[in-house]
Amino acid sequence: MPIALITGIAGQDGSYLAELLLDKGYEVHGIVRRTSSLARPRIDAQRDHIHLHYGDMTDGPCLSRIVNSVQPDEIYNLAAQSHVGISFEKPSYTLQANAQGTLYLLEALRELAKHKVVRFYQASTSEMFGGLPDSAPQNEETPFHPRSPYACSKVCAHQLTVNFREAYDLFACCGIMFNHESPRRGENFVSRKITRTATRIKLGLATELRLGDLNAKRDWGYAKDYAEAMWRMLQLDSPRDYVIATGQTHSVRDFLHLVFAQLDLDIDKHVVIDPKFFRPSEVRLLMGDPSRAMREMNWQVTTSLAELVQLMVNADLKLAQTECN
Repeated sequence: MPIALITGIAGQDGSYLAELLLDKGYEVHGIVRRTSSLARPRIDAQRDHIHLHYGDMTDGPCLSRIVNSVQPDEIYNLAAQSHVGISFEKPSYTLQANAQGTLYLLEALRELAKHKVVRFYQASTSEMFGGLPDSAPQNEETPFHPRSPYACSKVCAHQLTVNFREAYDLFACCGIMFNHESPRRGENFVSRKITRTATRIKLGLATELRLGDLNAKRDWGYAKDYAEAMWRMLQLDSPRDYVIATGQTHSVRDFLHLVFAQLDLDIDKHVVIDPKFFRPSEVRLLMGDPSRAMREMNWQVTTSLAELVQLMVNADLKLAQTECN
C-alpha cells in the first residue's frame, strides 16, 4: 500500500486528491493547522480513512518530524496562502507559508530520499505568468512575470523545487495549475463568491453582489480533473513540470452571465462594481496550453465551464435552501 502525505488536505484540491488516492488504495496522511474548530467539511466524509497531523507551513521542525514519522512514498504540497488579494495585505506571511514552507518540505524530502524512493509534487500557479497580453497561451516555457506577493512566493517555491530536483537528483515536479473551481472552492474566491451570492439572491437571502474587474480573463477548469493530473504527474518515469489548463479563456463577466442565466436573474439589478475589489496590479489574461500534459500523461479535461457552473450553482442552491429552513 503506497503512502501519500498531503499538505493542505482540508482545502479544495487536497480533499479531491485524498478521495482519489483512497480510491486507488493509498494510505493517506494529511497536514492540517490546529484551530479551535474541528470541523473540516471538505474531508469529513473521509475522516475515518485519513490520518491527520497538526502542522504549519511556517514550522520547519514540525514538518520534518511529520515527514520522518509518516515515511511517505509521495508528498503533495498543496498548502498555501492562496488568495491573491489577501497576499497584498499579508505579503510577509504569504512568502513564509508558500516559499519558506516549500523549502522546509524539500529539505525533509532530501533527507528522506537518502533512504527510500520518494516523489514530490509542488502546486505551482498560472499567476506566476502575470498574464501579459502577448504571452497567451502560456506553456511550460513562458517566462514568469509575477504581479502579486502570492505570485512572487509561488515563483520562489517553483524554482526551489526545480533547483532541488537538479541539484540532488530528486523526483520533484511542479504542476502549473490554471484556475480550477468546484463547489468546494472557498467563498472569498470570485467564482464561488458569484455562485454563492447569486443563489442567495435567487432565494431572497441577499440583494446584491459586489465585484471588481469583470474584464479579467481566466482559464477555468474543474478541480477534480486537476487532482487527477497531480497524481498522474508522480506516476511518470521521470519528473517534469506541466501546465494543467483547459486551453480556453473566459472573462469574469462571462462566468457571471452563465451563473445569472442559469438562475434567471438580471445582472443589472443585482451586480455592483466596487473599487475596493480592484487589485494594485491586475492579471489581465490567463490561458494555458495543456498539450504537453495531454500528450505525455494522457490527461484530459472532462468538464466544460458551463457544466462546472451548473455543478457549483446546484450545490450552492442546496446550501442556500438550508438557510431558509
